[in-house]
Amino acid sequence: MPTKNSKSSATILNSTIVVSLMTFVSRIFGMIRDIIFARFFGISLAMDAFIVANRIPNMLRRFFAEGAFNQGFVPVVSDFKEGKSHEEVKYLVDSVAGTLGLILFVITLIGVIISPILISFVAPGFIGDDDRFELATAMLRYTFPYLLFISLTAFAGSLLNTYGRFAVPAFTPVILNIVLIFFVLFISPSLENPGMGLAYGVFCAGLIQLIFQLPFLSKIKLLPKPRWNIAHKGIKRIMKLMGPAVFGSSIAQVNILVSGIIASLIGAGKISLLYYSDRIMELPLSLFGIAIATVTLPYLSRLYSNNSMGKFSDAMNWSIRIACTLIIPAAIGLFVLAEPIIAAIFYGGMFDSHDVFLTALSLKAFSIGLIGFSFVKILSPAYFARKDTLTPVKIGIYCLLLNIILGSSSAYYLNKIDYEGTHLGLALSISVAAILNAGLLFSGLKKKNIIKRLPGFKEFIVKLLIANSFMLIFLTYTIQPLEWWLGLEVLKRFSWLAFFILVSVGIYVLILSLLGMKIKELRFQEE
Repeated sequence: MPTKNSKSSATILNSTIVVSLMTFVSRIFGMIRDIIFARFFGISLAMDAFIVANRIPNMLRRFFAEGAFNQGFVPVVSDFKEGKSHEEVKYLVDSVAGTLGLILFVITLIGVIISPILISFVAPGFIGDDDRFELATAMLRYTFPYLLFISLTAFAGSLLNTYGRFAVPAFTPVILNIVLIFFVLFISPSLENPGMGLAYGVFCAGLIQLIFQLPFLSKIKLLPKPRWNIAHKGIKRIMKLMGPAVFGSSIAQVNILVSGIIASLIGAGKISLLYYSDRIMELPLSLFGIAIATVTLPYLSRLYSNNSMGKFSDAMNWSIRIACTLIIPAAIGLFVLAEPIIAAIFYGGMFDSHDVFLTALSLKAFSIGLIGFSFVKILSPAYFARKDTLTPVKIGIYCLLLNIILGSSSAYYLNKIDYEGTHLGLALSISVAAILNAGLLFSGLKKKNIIKRLPGFKEFIVKLLIANSFMLIFLTYTIQPLEWWLGLEVLKRFSWLAFFILVSVGIYVLILSLLGMKIKELRFQEE
């Protein structure tokens, strides 16, 4: 008969699989959306303007929803769920919804009013004669309200995650992609400026995503009745946790901001090039790194609340083990297959062969940092669940400074020698900073004895290195040059890319099996 512990062990793995599957569906629709973007807008002034206009509310969203607020809210609501009555949890939810909602509404109103100022600050390179500034300003007036909608959506998603309903929040981003696809195909062609259709789509998508979550909150009897109640003790605890986390989250967003400012200054189209390559890199990051982090944060918060530090360490070791198994081959694959991936997905319409080459350059740079990006997502919950938000802040400052120094100096040097791939330096600097960030987070957890050396871990890593080496050898000696890929029809490009990916995965899994690795080694086990 299954024990309670075995059921709990299966639950965390099953939850990770659910989040990964839903995220995969979302990313597939996101990929279709980006393919349509590339076909209709390519590397253009309109695409540059939209990316900047959409980046501003998304930066603030990560700050309010996925950043400092989420890191403060999840541990507190987990404590209330474990130690308080449902009525007390509901009162906390009502208070947070009303307080957060009003603050976000005011910020949104201000943002819409000062849109020209925000664009001139975030993208100073837009100021000139190519109309990017005026277009980005007009777009921002419609994209900025997305901050209000998506932050409240993320608040609802955090509640659902805390109560073990991971599928709905993970599926919700699909709505954004479907709405944007609809607007590009059916609304943009009828507009005087087709790019504005993207901004209208973002506004509508945010509102629909929020409405979609509400029935599921009602099912767990936590549909908020918003009230302003900043004096609530739970909100005070959240704000206390948010203090250092506010700065920590802003560190990551300042990283993005600095890179965007530099990209806007080094020429038209550079922002679009970085966008398309980043979108490809985000697929494995979301499937593996973010999925694992989404599942483990509420779980780790509960373990910490119950003072179960042994299980806490076990959960972190499991996260690292499964992340290594999935992310290392993904990074190798992205690097070697960068040109075929970009050619298969984006080539055609407004996206020409030269755009493929330049986008692949930055994708290779991002693939180097994929392990770092993923481990930052995976290791950070170990700090947030323990209510230690100060340490990630300190680490973030070091990485921010490194990114600024490397990004600005590399962009300046590449621009000086008239190299057309100036965006490559920005992508590399972001990747190096992410690797340093992950390394420092890992070191901190080791010192606190939260991450412990497990028996057989060295042998585990050796097996991964051998399997990845065989996969790399196969790809290196069989992959065709870019010209070959560009000469294929669309379906053949996708078919051949799928063939190389599937065979690579097959080789990787086969070698691991021959080396004696079993699926049960990747299962999370509670003692």
